[in-house]
Amino acid sequence: MGKTNIFKVLADKRRRDILVMLKDGRKSAGEIAEQLGVSPSDLSYHLKLLKSADLVMEYKSKNFVYYEINTTVFDELILWVEQFGGAGK
Repeated sequence: MGKTNIFKVLADKRRRDILVMLKDGRKSAGEIAEQLGVSPSDLSYHLKLLKSADLVMEYKSKNFVYYEINTTVFDELILWVEQFGGAGK
């Protein structure tokens, strides 16, 4: 997992909202900001934390930056939780 504490990152509702948005596929920073009704600087802060925890991946294409969920981190998190008898037991 990333350098940032994943649980601290997930504790914020706005960041969880971003992840829910991205579960349907890759979105541009502009699309995310518009759907959340936040300023680009506010969104940039949240995306920076999500990236530092490896929860999202960033792709650049021409003048746009796109984000998508890094599912491998969620797979690792699920395996970790299952060790304690959670998730499906």
